[in-house]
Amino acid sequence: MNKAELVEEVAGKVGLTKKETNNVVDAVTSAIADSLERNEKVTLVGLGTFEVRRRKARTGVNPQTRERLDIPAKNVVRFKAGKGLRERVGK
Repeated sequence: MNKAELVEEVAGKVGLTKKETNNVVDAVTSAIADSLERNEKVTLVGLGTFEVRRRKARTGVNPQTRERLDIPAKNVVRFKAGKGLRERVGK
């Protein structure tokens, strides 16, 4: 499902226009991104938790040349599915 399909499905469920629903989806994703940028955890009960984790620096290998590469440390977003989502998908 892409964003347009999500907007269409949500609009049908809540009775808003697609334009209004698109604005809501944009606002929600922006709020989540802003919180993660501030290193805050975002928990959506029943769906899951988004959080920022620090990935350590490491050494990698270019598979074509076998040359060793230094991969720098960086922040990555991690999503952990909540109990409700795990139960719905796990059936």
